[in-house]
Amino acid sequence: MPSLDIVSKLNFPELDNAINNAKKAVMARFDFRGSHTEIELVKEGEKKEQGIKLVADDEGKMKGLREMFESACQKRGILPRSFEWGEVEAALGGKVKCHGKIRNGIPQDKAKEMVKAIKDTKLKVQASIQGDEIRLSGKQIDDLQSIMAMLPKSFDLPLQFVNMKRD
Repeated sequence: MPSLDIVSKLNFPELDNAINNAKKAVMARFDFRGSHTEIELVKEGEKKEQGIKLVADDEGKMKGLREMFESACQKRGILPRSFEWGEVEAALGGKVKCHGKIRNGIPQDKAKEMVKAIKDTKLKVQASIQGDEIRLSGKQIDDLQSIMAMLPKSFDLPLQFVNMKRD
């Protein structure tokens, strides 16, 4: 019986590369010369929840910085919906900052919605939640492929399909 796992994992080495590429792009842009900008990966709290911290001189530069970062991420194969951006806030020294939370893993409530959507398709597949991922199995590989096409359009999560087994 063919099966696969549906996961939402971020490739952290690629994220590090995207951060470095965005920093290089900021240094090359004329409108950012002499301004203070930061892009860094941060660990927050006791759970070591990771996120992105952006700091810029004003809201216009913050918008440009975020666009450059998201562009660098897309070039490295990281979807923009991998981040949950907060509001732009005032920081010390007249600067502004913005935090982006990294979405890693499928939250339990979204996993339940996904399983319900899979069952509503009436295809002959079984979906089971296993921690922060979903195991999908069925008799025909075509059914699994139609689910693979449907899920990314229906849910605002960066999904990957791994461990595909064809028995």
